[in-house]
Amino acid sequence: MDSARDPMSPPIQAPAQFQAPQAGATADARFDVVLAGSVFFDIVFTDLHGVPSAGTEVWADGMGSTPGGIANLAVAASRLGLTTSLASVFGDDVYGRWCWELLEEHEGIDLSRSRRFENWHTAVTVSVAQHGDRSMITHGHPSPISSDALLGDGISSRTALTELGVMSSLEQEPWWLRAAGQGTRIFADVGWDDTGAWDPAVLEPLASCYAFLPNEREAVEYTRTESPLAAARALAAHVPLVVVTCGKDGAIGIDSATGEEVRVPAVPVRAYDATGAGDVFGASFVLGTLRDWPLEQRLTFSALCSALAVQQFGGSLAAPGWGDIADWWEATRASGDADLIRRYGFLQDVLPPERAGAVRRAEATFRLVDHFPPGRHSLSGGQGPAPRDENPVG
Repeated sequence: MDSARDPMSPPIQAPAQFQAPQAGATADARFDVVLAGSVFFDIVFTDLHGVPSAGTEVWADGMGSTPGGIANLAVAASRLGLTTSLASVFGDDVYGRWCWELLEEHEGIDLSRSRRFENWHTAVTVSVAQHGDRSMITHGHPSPISSDALLGDGISSRTALTELGVMSSLEQEPWWLRAAGQGTRIFADVGWDDTGAWDPAVLEPLASCYAFLPNEREAVEYTRTESPLAAARALAAHVPLVVVTCGKDGAIGIDSATGEEVRVPAVPVRAYDATGAGDVFGASFVLGTLRDWPLEQRLTFSALCSALAVQQFGGSLAAPGWGDIADWWEATRASGDADLIRRYGFLQDVLPPERAGAVRRAEATFRLVDHFPPGRHSLSGGQGPAPRDENPVG
C-alpha cells in the first residue's frame, strides 16, 4: 500500500482538540525555521582497506569534512529554500571558524543567535563508514551557554524543530515551548534511549507540538505497541500530525485533524551513508507543510529527499537541493519507470523554473588555508599573503 488513494483502515477518530487547523499567527515571521543545538566538526572516512586493530594503520580511499550535529538539519532546511536560523555555540578554533563560515556564507543560514567563545573548542567526531554502518569517536566539552539562553527572548519563526528527551516533563520550559505559545509550529523528534527505559514522560511535551516524527523503533518502544502503524495511531491522540519513518519500508503519516492515514514507500536507492537522512526527511516535511501540500505529497517528497541524501557520503553536505531533485526527476522520466513517474508527477509543478542555477550538494572538503586571517599563514608562520592551495586538505 503506497498512497492515500488506498487509505489504511480502520481510520482513527480525530480528537476534538485537533479538529481545527492551527492559527497562522506567524504568517509574517522573519524565518521559516529556527533550531538550536550543538554543531560538531565531522571527519568521515570511507572505503577502508581493512578493519583497524591495535598496532596497525589502515588507509581509506575517501575522506570528507562537514559540519555535523544540528548542522545536518539546518543545511537540509536551507538547501530547500527555507529561511533558517540556527542558535549554537562555536569554538574559536579553525574547525569552529570553518563551520561558521560554511553555514553562514555558503549555506545561507542565519547565525545571529549563535555565539563564538574563546578558549572553547568545537566538538570533533571522526566517523568511519564501512559495510553500510558507521563507527564514531567524539571529543568535546559541555556548552558554555544553553540554547535557552541563546533564544531566551524569542525569535520570529513560522516553525521550530526540536528533539524531545532533553527534558523529562513540562516542569522545565525550553525555548521552543515558549515559541509554541507565540504561534510557532513545533516539529519534534526524539532521541534514542540508551537506558532502555523508554519513559512515556518524555512524550509529555507533545501537547505543545504540531508534529512528531519518530522512527519506527522509537515509536513502538515509547507507545508499547507491536507495529509502526499501531504506534502512529496511539501517538495521534496526542499531537495533530504524526509521521513514523520506517527506513526501507517508507513512512506512515496520520493527520489527527482529519483522521487521514497515509503510507508511502521508500524510493529504491543504493544507500551509502544514512547520516542526517532523518534530518533531511524532517526538513522536507516542514517545507511541504508550509506550502500546504496534501499529506501524501509531503510524505512522498520527504521520502525522495532522504533517499537522495543516503546515496552520498558527507552528512550535512549530502543534503539535496532543488538542483539535485530536478536532476533526479529528469533522470527518472528518461528511465521510463512508470511507478516513480506516477508517484512523483507533482514535482513538475513544484520544481523551481530556473533549474540550472538551483542549489545542489556541496563536496565535503576542508581547505585549511582559507580560514586564516589575510596576511598570515599559520602553516608557515611567516608574514605576507597566504598561498592559494587549490587542493583541499585531505
